[in-house]
Amino acid sequence: MIGNFGTLEKYSAWFAFGIALICFSLTVEPTGSFWDAGEYISTSAKLQVGHPPGAPLFQMIGAFFATFAFGASTKIALMVNMVSVFSSAFTVFFTFLIASNLIQKLWQEEETSVESYSLTKTIVVLSGALVAALSLCFSDSFWFNAVETEVYAMASLVMSLLLWLGLKWSDELDSERGHKWLMLIAFVVGLVFGIQFMGFLAIPSIGLLFAFRRYKNLDWKKFVLINIAVIALLFLVFKYSLTYVLSLFGVTEVFFVNQLGMPFNSGTIFMLLLLGALFFYAIKETKKRDWPTAYLIVHCTLFMFIGFSTWFMLPIRANAQTVVNENNPEDARSLLAYYNREQYPSVESPFYGAYYSDQFGPAGPPKDDKPKYEKDLKLRKYVIVNNYKNALQHPDPGHVGLLPRMW
Repeated sequence: MIGNFGTLEKYSAWFAFGIALICFSLTVEPTGSFWDAGEYISTSAKLQVGHPPGAPLFQMIGAFFATFAFGASTKIALMVNMVSVFSSAFTVFFTFLIASNLIQKLWQEEETSVESYSLTKTIVVLSGALVAALSLCFSDSFWFNAVETEVYAMASLVMSLLLWLGLKWSDELDSERGHKWLMLIAFVVGLVFGIQFMGFLAIPSIGLLFAFRRYKNLDWKKFVLINIAVIALLFLVFKYSLTYVLSLFGVTEVFFVNQLGMPFNSGTIFMLLLLGALFFYAIKETKKRDWPTAYLIVHCTLFMFIGFSTWFMLPIRANAQTVVNENNPEDARSLLAYYNREQYPSVESPFYGAYYSDQFGPAGPPKDDKPKYEKDLKLRKYVIVNNYKNALQHPDPGHVGLLPRMW
């Protein structure tokens, strides 16, 4: 019998991490590479504002790594590239732990505790997890992203971290303090907005882990409903959470400045204080009335909002007028436009929209563009800087239908 399986598992996970770290460190880009890497290196090293929709947390971590160049300008790119090296190595680390956890679940014996596995079972679990982790480590696309400054390595780390946290939560779901993992998951989800949206893809997996742990017997109807619920949760977090928060800040800011004649940023400060007061009241009331589910939801929402806070870097640095300051998101309204990527053409819905053939058809009826506000320092208010009335055109009705990208 093996009496210290947990210790062996941790050492094996760090062994996989070490292999990945050595491999990626030996093959890391010494300078910049193609695509967005050069921009990310420069904006990270000096905490500048890159292209929408931004990656403030990634840039702040890059700025920390850049300090290890110790003033040697020729080494800054290498140090920022090391962010992806360490992110990918930790992704391999968490992949090992995820694989180990899942293998143990597939080979579960009621009478055997995790601390008393046989030698054979220990070898099977740890070697299987090591194969899974190193298969990811040496895969082509993963290795490619591990050695250059791009957000995808850190996004992969966040996905693996979220899935591991989801497994920890499902394993301790019935314990007294098991929901602490859910609060940590909510915080990490908030941090995803400061890295790359790919990290949200772990949310449905976490939802399914919860469902399979909570409901022992699932028929096909419940399974379909659960899948619809987790996809809806993904859309709610990705499409609406930060969008609505920034919209609320933007509307309040314009109202306070344009309608009430208050100074710039007064609406933003007011809304920040109001949200803080609302969370304080909600936590106090749900605890007082003994509503555990509502209490948990409020805390998870609060932790996700705390994760959003990395976005404060963008308006702070935009107001500092950095050399690279794309779109100048210096206030709440311009930050919303920055997040929504309003400078880019709108993306058609994959479910219903214009066919590719619409470019050869006649113009459709006109439609309004979104009003774009900018500060007018002379008038001391926000003014609309685009002609948004009838500024755009609908597609030709004869070239619109379901699943437009299929035709």
